[in-house]
Amino acid sequence: MSPQIGTDTNPLRVAIIGSGPTGFYAADHLFKQKDIQVRVDMYDRLPTPYGLVRFGVAPDHQKIKSVVKAYERTAKRSEFRFFGNVEYGTDVTLDDLKQYYHQIIFTTGAQSDRKMGIPGEDLKNSHPATEFVAWYNGHPGYRDYEFDLSQENVAVVGVGNVAMDVARILSKTAEELAVTDIADYALEALKNSNIKTIYILGRRGPAQAAFTNPEIKELGELEDTEITVPLEEAKLDPLSQKELDKSQDRATLKKVGIIQEYAEREPAGKSRKLILRFLVSPVELIGDEAGKVKAMRLVKNELYETEYGTLRPTTTDQFEEIPVGLIFRSVGYRGIPLPDIPFQERWGVIHNELGRVTDPETHEQVTGLYTAGWIKRGPSGIIGTNKPCAVETVTLMLEDMAAGKTFTPAHPEVEAVEKFIAERQPKYVSYEDWLKLDEIETKSGSDLGRPRVKLTSVEEMLAALGK
Repeated sequence: MSPQIGTDTNPLRVAIIGSGPTGFYAADHLFKQKDIQVRVDMYDRLPTPYGLVRFGVAPDHQKIKSVVKAYERTAKRSEFRFFGNVEYGTDVTLDDLKQYYHQIIFTTGAQSDRKMGIPGEDLKNSHPATEFVAWYNGHPGYRDYEFDLSQENVAVVGVGNVAMDVARILSKTAEELAVTDIADYALEALKNSNIKTIYILGRRGPAQAAFTNPEIKELGELEDTEITVPLEEAKLDPLSQKELDKSQDRATLKKVGIIQEYAEREPAGKSRKLILRFLVSPVELIGDEAGKVKAMRLVKNELYETEYGTLRPTTTDQFEEIPVGLIFRSVGYRGIPLPDIPFQERWGVIHNELGRVTDPETHEQVTGLYTAGWIKRGPSGIIGTNKPCAVETVTLMLEDMAAGKTFTPAHPEVEAVEKFIAERQPKYVSYEDWLKLDEIETKSGSDLGRPRVKLTSVEEMLAALGK
């Protein structure tokens, strides 16, 4: 009989699929268990760790990226290994992993976008914001994408922080972008951009906008782009005013104040204009003879109170058209199904209960499988929101371990899986390899007064490592 799991001779073996913030928060919490010996292996299909911190956080938000210092401490522990450039479902399967681990946790995030569901959405020059963000952040899967920056008018649909990032990157001068870690090819393309007017479109009012106050404040501090809000749309409707008077929510009061100040600003003569709109929804994209977007039809909305007391938009009979040749939609994100893992298509998440993967038919727990982060609960919150989410899942994993509800791997020895991965994907990237890549990027950056110059293709990375 094998010794109890979690001991020196039989440590708890956990595989984490996905190396973004949630994966690191899960690993960190596992390592905090003083009376349990744990060995964690983290997998990512890309050679680089940190997920959305590298490929989602805007290049001009370096302060937010400093969160990786905490992840580095976790990654440098002797009980941790990173297997980059190893794709779940291609290089390794669920059956493979069951041979080496007691538990597997999926933290793959929400990599796909939601559609607007309107006519003309698939015209040329209509894109998900996620693709643009991945492109300017140097994601290897998106470096060859092209965006028609020769257009003068662009619309960003949505008022979350991602929409703000997209609008801000489009609005910044080449000089403002040149001190960031934006991908070189994106810097070059944006330097030659012809964009003059950027519309940001929100379907509800200023009080309901999802962006945070630092994000909206930044838009008023751009070097050569001025922000404006139509006076009528900056005003609160009676229902929003009543709700705010009652709640006296300080963050919302401040947000509304910033927006209303923008509406009253005098033009400063800057060369680009950012127009922030509220209570409007796109209903159709209109194309030209070449099948490219040339205009967007909007409907005016008004808010009503639901039976639950929340304010929702409903359409009116007022329509307008705005001339736009490029569109980025940022109206929500969803997870992508993973091979052999139960998926809830409607919500775009892994089928689970508080992080335990469950069978869609019986709703019973699937032994040994867990999830955390956006693929568990949907795309909500900021980076830090994933920490309590990961802790919740890990707590259940430890409960299940104590109850004997784990896989029974044939090869739980720590060395066994490394040998297997080396055979299956000889070009896997270890954490030590990543540190070499990190050094190359930061050295290239410091020579130019930038945080780093990113390597943006897998081939480039592997060549730099001599693989």
